[in-house]
Amino acid sequence: MALDQFSDVVQRCQALPVDSYSTDDHDIFMTAGRSCIEEGNSAQVLSIVLDEKNQDTVRFMGWNLLHPLVQVLMKKEDKNLPHCLAIFNHLLETCRPKELLIGLLEQLEQEEPVIIAESLHLLLNPLQKVLLRLGSRKASSLGMALSSALEQVAKLPIPHSEEEEEDDIILLGRCCADLTTFVKPFVQEAKLEPGSDNCKQSENCKTSDIKGVIQDQEELRTELLKFCMSSLSRPLLEVQLKDQDTLASSPLRDFATEILKNLNAIGESTPGLVYQPLFKRKVATGFLEEEVRYPKESLASLAHLVFVHHLAADTFPYVFNPVFCLRCNMEHVSLLLSRSEEFRIQKGLELYEKILLRVEDNSLPSELLEIKTFLTVPQNLTKVMTICPRQDLRCKGLKVFQLSIEKFSLKAKYDFFRFMLRTSNHSGLEGYIIKNIRGQIDKALQPGNGNIWFDGVHLLPLLRMVFTLPDGPETDLLQYLDRVMEALNLLRYLVIRDKVTENKTGIWTELYKIEDVFMKPLRVGINMSRAHYERELSTTMDQNKRNVKETSVISVSVGDEKLPNMTSESQIQALHSALHTFDMMESVLVRIEELTEGRD
Repeated sequence: MALDQFSDVVQRCQALPVDSYSTDDHDIFMTAGRSCIEEGNSAQVLSIVLDEKNQDTVRFMGWNLLHPLVQVLMKKEDKNLPHCLAIFNHLLETCRPKELLIGLLEQLEQEEPVIIAESLHLLLNPLQKVLLRLGSRKASSLGMALSSALEQVAKLPIPHSEEEEEDDIILLGRCCADLTTFVKPFVQEAKLEPGSDNCKQSENCKTSDIKGVIQDQEELRTELLKFCMSSLSRPLLEVQLKDQDTLASSPLRDFATEILKNLNAIGESTPGLVYQPLFKRKVATGFLEEEVRYPKESLASLAHLVFVHHLAADTFPYVFNPVFCLRCNMEHVSLLLSRSEEFRIQKGLELYEKILLRVEDNSLPSELLEIKTFLTVPQNLTKVMTICPRQDLRCKGLKVFQLSIEKFSLKAKYDFFRFMLRTSNHSGLEGYIIKNIRGQIDKALQPGNGNIWFDGVHLLPLLRMVFTLPDGPETDLLQYLDRVMEALNLLRYLVIRDKVTENKTGIWTELYKIEDVFMKPLRVGINMSRAHYERELSTTMDQNKRNVKETSVISVSVGDEKLPNMTSESQIQALHSALHTFDMMESVLVRIEELTEGRD
């Protein structure tokens, strides 16, 4: 039945001009033809399609058969595969390319990862042939095809181990390899000089023709640039590439390498892209604003590939000053570290570390702290070190944070410490900064190492920031434990290391102020906190004695906040731990008081 309908409509259309085919003719051709292929009559359909008398009809309506043909081709083992493949190839050569393009792109739309990979593998080569048939004015069609392909690739899961990538279980590697092959002829066409292979005319080639070729190439470069930028963001930013020593053959690393080569081929300088935040680029007319043309996240991904994985090293001159490289990359680092996704944070840390390692210790001037990113990056690092769920990233963040401190000059360290104490609002980080201050003072007090920033008059404003309690005697000493203990340890160190007769740091001159604003309020705070926790401990132990079962859950309030619900025994342990902390603070405070007695 379907075969008769298909044969009839094709025969009827033989006698009609192509522009007079009715809607019914189109509908019958599509439904009957699809039914024939689905029912296994592909041999008869092939005979009709190849008939010379039917070529006009096939040219205008044949693309409607793509869907059932692709379904058979995807199965691979279907007995009608040879006939369907012959029909498919004939349609690619005969049908109008614009309609073929739409039909093929419709077949790309899949949801299951395996089917996505299979459809890309099957259809990218036919899509390439169709696009090449479009001639010079193909840029927008190419852009549509690349966008559709990348949308499909974005649905594929990312490999998280060497085994997954090596075996290509997830098929992302093969899809990226297919994309590389697909885009090659268009990159080659985009980089050809007008007037040569592109402008295949005589020596009398008109100026208008050359201008048209140049415009076509520019449009082609624009679409290829969009593809490369999108690829840098997804999948390349999300993939953790393995180096050659770890994984000898990596399709994803090869894909990243090809993307960078393609960018260079279409006239995009690798250094120019990496250093884009500091370079004023020429205005590209008639397309997109710079931030859309060069997405910041894609540029950050590019910088990571260059500086961490050393891709495109042959196109990247190493004459740039390391400080200049750092300045340019700080925006990329800041962007990556500001995100919540762990793969972005990891790449931000890796990039920052690699750039810092090229910088000489104690060389970064304090003027750099006037640049916004030199302040936002440590603030972002603080969040990584304190709230990132992954412990390895928190530890890595701390390591990189310390590395960045070591690169600052003495004045820059001084200014940086003041900034962090003023803005961090995190006891642990403030304690870490105070520990660094102590280290710098210790170096300054070494024979021959004196400097104006960590001993003498300039040090005192920094010490005043250290020796203070955020809320005076009412400061939550458990919340500010790290900061308070490091401040006490620094004060103890100073009164032992810097003799009153020398007073290089000025600590003995400043001591009476420190007593008033730090030591006395701290003692009051310790006493108040101890009394409060002792009362809570007594109450909890009384409740426990009143036959409260060991496994029962109780609630205890400390100040205005409730401690987390736990068994009474756990509550008692927590309260004892808090009291021990107050004893520890007090013991250091008492030792300082002993050391400073009789100083006059």
